[in-house]
Amino acid sequence: MTAIDAARLIDISAVRTHHSLSDIREMVDIALQYRFINVHTLPCWTKTVSEMLKGNKDVRVGAPVGFPGGGHKTSVKLLEAEQLIADGVQEMDIVMNVGRFKNKEFSSVSDELKQIIRLAPEHVLTKVIIELNCLDDDELEDVCKIVIDSGANFLKTGTGWVPGDANIQRIAKIKSYTHGKIQLKAAGGIRTRQDFDALLALGTERFGINIASALTIVESFN
Repeated sequence: MTAIDAARLIDISAVRTHHSLSDIREMVDIALQYRFINVHTLPCWTKTVSEMLKGNKDVRVGAPVGFPGGGHKTSVKLLEAEQLIADGVQEMDIVMNVGRFKNKEFSSVSDELKQIIRLAPEHVLTKVIIELNCLDDDELEDVCKIVIDSGANFLKTGTGWVPGDANIQRIAKIKSYTHGKIQLKAAGGIRTRQDFDALLALGTERFGINIASALTIVESFN
């Protein structure tokens, strides 16, 4: 694997409360230089990033729906997704309603995800964030079934806002439950080349990694 091969598996982001236009410009410049596959910002910046990357085929425009808690009303999530699509988003990371899931309101959670995902045109990839660090091991099989059934392109493990490590052993359980029926994006707590290699060996198709750690990992391939 080369540095570029690694970068083509990694989403980088500027989605913290304090991130300003200068932070986003810096992230886009880094993505273009290293050829990271995707840049994520909060929804208010999606149109700006789409304009920055207009005509570029290497770096995709990403943004979240229902971020970071997932507890928005369904109508609000749908409106947000519609606006993101209008603003040029190419990948939407949708925060599942974790509270309702933990309350075993599976039909409600599933229906909301399906409504949002149906809005996405064919060229827009969808990822469902399950917030793994909020779930128990005995909830993993059910959450995998819901995400697979939603029609999403990826199951994403976390927002990065809930503390935790790279969850390598728990991600191995998710891989055993999904049976290759959906791609996996590992996100949150991935800091080292060792983490990256271990998750890659499990068959992880995409990574969400903070910019500093992503640069360290990619540069290690040189």
